[in-house]
Amino acid sequence: MSKPDFNLLLTLDVLLAEGNVARAAQRLRLSPSAMSRALARLRETTGDPLLVRAGRGLVPTPRALELRERVGQLVRDTEAVLRPAEKIDLRQLVRKFTLRTGDGFVENFGPALVARVSAEAPGVQLCFMQKPDKESTPLRDGLVDLETGVVATTTGPEVRAQALFRDRFIGVVRAGHPLSKGKITTVRYASGRHILVSRRGLVQGPIDDALNSLDRQRNIVTIVGGFSAALALARSSDLIASVPERHTGNLRAGMVSFPLPVPVPEITISLLWHPRMHADAAHRWLRGCVREICAE
Repeated sequence: MSKPDFNLLLTLDVLLAEGNVARAAQRLRLSPSAMSRALARLRETTGDPLLVRAGRGLVPTPRALELRERVGQLVRDTEAVLRPAEKIDLRQLVRKFTLRTGDGFVENFGPALVARVSAEAPGVQLCFMQKPDKESTPLRDGLVDLETGVVATTTGPEVRAQALFRDRFIGVVRAGHPLSKGKITTVRYASGRHILVSRRGLVQGPIDDALNSLDRQRNIVTIVGGFSAALALARSSDLIASVPERHTGNLRAGMVSFPLPVPVPEITISLLWHPRMHADAAHRWLRGCVREICAE
């Protein structure tokens, strides 16, 4: 069985509304002969004459009267499907969004983001997931709606990204630590006892590369998987944590921070999402919320 030509629905809707081939042709910007051919196809497809002559005009058959309302509704529904999404009513929105974020993001930006979302869309629930790696599979599979982090070679080529902010690494120690006072020189910094943050358990990072270029080496006492753990250790010991400044603002309360005495490249934290969510109105609104919170 051949598939029906759905374009005939629009033609049938206009013909039944006008009851006149010439006027229907004008509405659809067709020639009268093209409209007559379309009517012939409709008659063949439906097995009914649909419009029959009565004097100088045309009148609908019982089958046409039966179809008129149904066809009109189908055309209106189709137009609604193909029309760009209208502005959503945030007060009525009920939805759960899952965000996969880097270490420290929730602690630093989460409270303001949750408050903003709750105020504008009380029916929206935010679910924060830890980000153990930089793979894009969760975004691709729809398990995650949004992600924050540094764009890497493992980031899927189709993933959309927008920069949120730039961050720099700083040194952090407990109040009363020897490095909490005085000028922080390369020698003083390198001679301390350090915490290295590495999700993959690496034994050195960009800071060590910068120190090596100056023939210096720091004493790494322990390796942890996240900035929160590094700061917790530094808060209760004489260990030195080196962490991103903006990502850890709230986590460093009561501690002493200082610029690193060696040049370390800044990092760009981006917002990541899959292209299939790009035009979704609710998703677009949430992306705007995250951008504005991070910009404050």
